[in-house]
Amino acid sequence: MTTTGTVRYWAAAKAAAGTAEEPYAAATLAEALDAARAAHAANPEFARVLLRCSFLVDGDPVGTRDHGAVPLAQGGTVEVLPPFAGG
Repeated sequence: MTTTGTVRYWAAAKAAAGTAEEPYAAATLAEALDAARAAHAANPEFARVLLRCSFLVDGDPVGTRDHGAVPLAQGGTVEVLPPFAGG
């Protein structure tokens, strides 16, 4: 079942996306990220940045879980976090 929510980009991900946040319509994290890659296909740097990012879904770290197995909730939030210096 497709849900809607918000993807928030931080630091290099925000710069590559050209926006701080945008909506998603997806059932899983993998679907949301695929849609984001397609929406930003004109900027290849966006896909490269995503490869280095960590993700939080509604405040919970995704870690090494398969993105296709991470469900998204209606009205949820996906945080896209590139590596930060010193942390």
